[in-house]
Amino acid sequence: MGFITTQSPAPTRVPAPSLVSRNGTRRPMHRTRPLAVPRPPAAPRPSPAEAAPPTLLVVAHGSRDPQALRTVLALLDRVRDLRPGLDVRLGHIELNQPLLPDTLDGLRGADAVLVPLLLGRGHHVKHDLPAAAAAAPSVRTRIAAPLGPHPLLVEALYGRLVEAGWDPADEGSRRAAVVLAAAGSRDPDSAQDTRRTARMLAERLGGVPVVPAYASAATPTVPAAVRALAARGRHRTFVASYFTAPGRFASAAASAAPRTAAVPLGAHPAMARLLLHRYDQALSATAPSEMVSLLASA
Repeated sequence: MGFITTQSPAPTRVPAPSLVSRNGTRRPMHRTRPLAVPRPPAAPRPSPAEAAPPTLLVVAHGSRDPQALRTVLALLDRVRDLRPGLDVRLGHIELNQPLLPDTLDGLRGADAVLVPLLLGRGHHVKHDLPAAAAAAPSVRTRIAAPLGPHPLLVEALYGRLVEAGWDPADEGSRRAAVVLAAAGSRDPDSAQDTRRTARMLAERLGGVPVVPAYASAATPTVPAAVRALAARGRHRTFVASYFTAPGRFASAAASAAPRTAAVPLGAHPAMARLLLHRYDQALSATAPSEMVSLLASA
């Protein structure tokens, strides 16, 4: 009997694993591995808008007056109230703890904006802050402009003058005047900033003369400015304290006032708003040239 032969069906071929990686590169044959069980997709990374904002590091000068530190801490509390969730820290240039290098050391691997609690351009802003930032390479830093000149400073100065007895009726008076008592600096940019603030305050006071005077390093002194105004018939003279906190210079200026001197700017609400404004301004300046511009022409 003859045999009938039948042809077996061809075996089903299993496709070989792909030799192309997901990124489009060829996968070597000898390293081909069995297909892995797919993993669930990773959680998306937070966008820059959702990430924690940089720390606001307020840089104060420091003072041996114990009231100075309490005043600065009260100001920082106001800043935190205005911007809940923002990490706000303090560092001093000298005389008080924490010192700026110590605060920077506690921010390793983080981003921070150094906002000087200083009223104008001078040695501390131009040299000390950049040097401190350069000495902390593990912290990604930006340096904001000093607080002055700015309309918010003028608002704070005006508020402190009213607290000291300034009467809006004095605006336009031929007997009234104000001495803007500042620390003083040998840097001409610092003196220029103080003079500009004096002009802005004079405008706020309706044209009443505002004369800058200094506790050190520049002239005129506060007593000399008061005498010069009295010689011009300006016997109702107030002293506006152009200091961020109590200290030796602020006390010396107050002692030269013919009547009650205004207290330092301290924790005035406008000061808290100004610190945040300088912080935001520094964040918006993305290019190094913009940062230099901020420091040069605040």
